[in-house]
Amino acid sequence: MPATDVLRLERLAISELSGVELTLAPAEILCLSGASGSGKSRLLRAVADLEPHGGKALLGDLDQASLPAHEWRARVMLVPAESHWWADSVGEHLSQADPADLKALGFTPEVLDWQVARLSSGEKQRLALLRAISREPSALLLDEPTANLDDATTRRVETWLVERIRERGWPTLWVAHDAAQIARVANHHWRIEGAELAEVPTWT
Repeated sequence: MPATDVLRLERLAISELSGVELTLAPAEILCLSGASGSGKSRLLRAVADLEPHGGKALLGDLDQASLPAHEWRARVMLVPAESHWWADSVGEHLSQADPADLKALGFTPEVLDWQVARLSSGEKQRLALLRAISREPSALLLDEPTANLDDATTRRVETWLVERIRERGWPTLWVAHDAAQIARVANHHWRIEGAELAEVPTWT
């Protein structure tokens, strides 16, 4: 069943970045860019309740502060730039993997028997995305989800991700640095400039 909740940030503040006001509708993709060290990843971590911050993050009527952190993160799912793996095999992380999703990402079901230690950085990145969406969150936070991928694989993953986001209705905050990718996937583009967010015009 598609998600129907709006993700809202109300005067969220972290480090030099202050007073962030954003509203993401279901199935909306907002791309976030900015210079290295500008606070893009920290902002995502704040929305995921992984960093102390001022202001509020809300999903529908749920206030981040009203839930235990692990419950909030199950709803508002962060996929970091460097994925974390805590068991030896891929299958221990992906018990609910859809074969169609595996195929779309360039894998066969045999990948579930692989050892995590044999995965390349790009394979880990694709499988971390699949792991996140297989948990049926209500919103996504994506930190440069195609950074370790070649151009062809990037386009493949983009297509798959955007289709899933639209189908499932996830409001999505997507950190990206490539202008062409932003033009392809974003409904809105905001850039961190100093201590503020500034909207960048997009044409579709």
